[in-house]
Amino acid sequence: MKRVKRRLVEEFSLSFLDVICCGFGAIVLLLIVTSTLQQTVFEETELDLDGQVAQRRDAVHVLRGQTRTLTRQVEDRQAQLDKELEELARHRRELSEILGRFEATTEQADTQAEARSELAAARQSLTDEMTRLLGAGFERRDNVIGGITVDSEYIIFVIDTSGSMQRFAWAAVVRKLAETLQIYPEVKGIQVLNDMGDYMFSNFRDRWIPDSPTRREAIMRRLETWAPFSNSSPVEGIEKAITQFWAPDKKISIYVFGDDYSGGSIEEVVDTVDRMNRADESGQRRVRIHAVGFPVIFMAASPRQQQSAYRFAALMRELTWRNNGTFVGLGLDVLR
Repeated sequence: MKRVKRRLVEEFSLSFLDVICCGFGAIVLLLIVTSTLQQTVFEETELDLDGQVAQRRDAVHVLRGQTRTLTRQVEDRQAQLDKELEELARHRRELSEILGRFEATTEQADTQAEARSELAAARQSLTDEMTRLLGAGFERRDNVIGGITVDSEYIIFVIDTSGSMQRFAWAAVVRKLAETLQIYPEVKGIQVLNDMGDYMFSNFRDRWIPDSPTRREAIMRRLETWAPFSNSSPVEGIEKAITQFWAPDKKISIYVFGDDYSGGSIEEVVDTVDRMNRADESGQRRVRIHAVGFPVIFMAASPRQQQSAYRFAALMRELTWRNNGTFVGLGLDVLR
């Protein structure tokens, strides 16, 4: 019995080992086959990806080339557009300059025609006006200030203190003011304003400066360096002189010294002064208005800028004629 049992155990053990070995062999063979297949698949996949990368790279190169081409085309079009816009802007500037010259020429011609007409009328009426005011037998003591009525007891100077007057005519202004004072040996009161209505002496605001040799010397000394702001329009100074100093018991003359008028409508100014300086039943105004024109603009300005001098002459001629005064236009020699 024991022998039989031993033989059974040995036979069973040998068969089990054979099976195990066959199983391991099959696994090894399966691994070898699988590894070979995976390597083949990986190689094929790598080849396929390399091909796709090459295709994409080629496509990128093509797109870059197309992009460069399109960029050059856009730059060329932009350069052409900029050139055409610059050309258009140049044509617009030329057209604007032509239109500006045309408008300036037309305006200058109209203004000069109007000024020539007004100056011609002034020349025609000046002699008659001087004769009416001074008398047929009057002989002028001074060729510049002469011809101005000197019957007033109070005198007010309204002086243009603008830059053009300060630079080119101030020495002449000082001389003419002194000459004007000389034809009034003695008055009851003096006042000096600039064209804006600013007082030369603030301590004499709204009241008369008593006349005396000392006061006259003080006025002349102050005038040499007096330079308040000016807008080249005597309207404000004239209006203040009338409203602040007129009185029914006083004979007053206003002297306007200036070179140009840069304000608005001449007719509007004349009408405003007419309302302030009303005439009585005999036609006499409350105050006389005289004017002295300095030819600064004709010496220092362009023909276009000279229109303001013509406007000053037209305004002063009309104001002095309406307000019982005289307008005197000085020659260029007075500035030398």
